[in-house]
Amino acid sequence: MKGIFEKNKTMKNLKLQAVLILSMLITTISMAQNKVVGGAEMYPTKTIVENAINSNDHTTLVAAVKAAELVETLSSEGPFTVFAPTNQAFADLPEGTVETLLKPENKEQLQAVLTYHVVAGKFSAEDVVAAIKGNYGEAELETVGGGTLTATLDGDSVKITDEKGNVATVTVADVNQSNGVIHVIDSVLLQ
Repeated sequence: MKGIFEKNKTMKNLKLQAVLILSMLITTISMAQNKVVGGAEMYPTKTIVENAINSNDHTTLVAAVKAAELVETLSSEGPFTVFAPTNQAFADLPEGTVETLLKPENKEQLQAVLTYHVVAGKFSAEDVVAAIKGNYGEAELETVGGGTLTATLDGDSVKITDEKGNVATVTVADVNQSNGVIHVIDSVLLQ
């Protein structure tokens, strides 16, 4: 009888270990699917604003979105595709530019700059690359601010060119959000 009891106990332990291993594996796979931007995991169940607030690389962008009173818009259903400049991209602008744009009297100008980085609809990197390849090497993207961005390929890199000829590179693509997608870029786009 003692042998049967120990055999059942061993089987229960093995089953428990298998459940624990499976649980850890599912958690690991789930976490691997979420991108990390600015040291923070980006959750596809959160909005563009909710995720951006957690990114250490986008504190300037978040401050600008708040100053421009666009939090509600970028938290809405969307969907939106946002080309999100990093803090370094803002720092690379001429000295005093960001400070000037953040002043209350320049809210409309700041809104224009920010909405120039937003396209209505959710366009994955695959969608953008397909549009580029399907249109002789470039795709025009109409922004919600009324401007046009031009997407091209440079090897495997997607480049976004603004109307002034400035070029940004997508450094992190397909950061999925509940209301769209973010593509991190290394330059601020200007109209």
